Amino acid sequence: MKQALLELREKALQELKSALEKRSAEELEHFRVKYLGRKGLLSEYLSKLPTLSPEERPAIGKLVNEIKGELTGGFEEAKASLERPKVVAPLTDISLPGCLPSIGRSHPLVQTIQDIKDIFARMGFQVVSGPEVELEYFNFESLNIPPDHPSRDDFDTFYISDDVLLRSQTSTVQIRVMQKQKAPIRIIAPGKVFRPDTVDARHSFMFHQIEGLMVEEGVNFGHLKGVLHIFAQTYFGPDTRMRFRPSFFPFTEPSAEVEISCTLCKGHGCSVCGGSGWIEILGAGMVHPNVFKAVGYDPEQYTGFAFGMGVERIAMLKYGIDDIRLFFENDVRFLSQF
Repeated sequence: MKQALLELREKALQELKSALEKRSAEELEHFRVKYLGRKGLLSEYLSKLPTLSPEERPAIGKLVNEIKGELTGGFEEAKASLERPKVVAPLTDISLPGCLPSIGRSHPLVQTIQDIKDIFARMGFQVVSGPEVELEYFNFESLNIPPDHPSRDDFDTFYISDDVLLRSQTSTVQIRVMQKQKAPIRIIAPGKVFRPDTVDARHSFMFHQIEGLMVEEGVNFGHLKGVLHIFAQTYFGPDTRMRFRPSFFPFTEPSAEVEISCTLCKGHGCSVCGGSGWIEILGAGMVHPNVFKAVGYDPEQYTGFAFGMGVERIAMLKYGIDDIRLFFENDVRFLSQF
């Protein structure tokens, strides 16, 4: 009987292996009934134990229990294996190098605005903003721009209605700030402005400006020069030279065009600077007394300066870009260089 049990064990293990390889739940259940069921083969051997001699009975009973335990354990493992989803080998060759995802970055104009904000923040200037759709009062009247000024014509300003327009300058923000708070004031106001210019390499109907304003008792033109000198040398490099040329703006008096030494030829003269060695970067001046009167400031008590720069122009000088349209075409080949 011992030999018969050993042969039954080997045959049972072979059938179990076959059912597992085929992942056949039907064959596995057949195996359980055949060998482990209440009327299975192992149960038959257990029922024959009383017919054996007292000497054989313990050894055969132990062997039957050992085989039953082994087959039961194998059946449970096979059943659990069949219940797990079959893992399909991946078709991808995992030994190939991976594909690096594209990582976005800030637009060059956003980078330029942030760099300028950081420089003026270190000099104590606060960043403020204002609406892009403005009233004519804030865009012109409060800035001492008379009704007959050319900039108030339909050819130079986007009018929405008789007194509502798209702002043509960020100087509107200085009026709103001075109306809401008393001096001292140190602010810069970055934002979009709109003018009906024909789009070409140097012009766009929408561009960005940064307006600066400082108002306190005793502020003079020397303070303006000092602030702009720090900005120019910090942003364009310590060797940058700066000069002021007399100019006219209705909202400042005196007014000046501010130029720096050419960033490409270092002041020696080239096609970019027209051979002069100088490039205009912004307009500036002392705040006109009429502007102070419009916001309720006493021009006898307070003085201040204001300046305005085009962000696109600053970025073009910084990075050697020769066409303003490149900023707005959304060409990844261009944008990925910054």
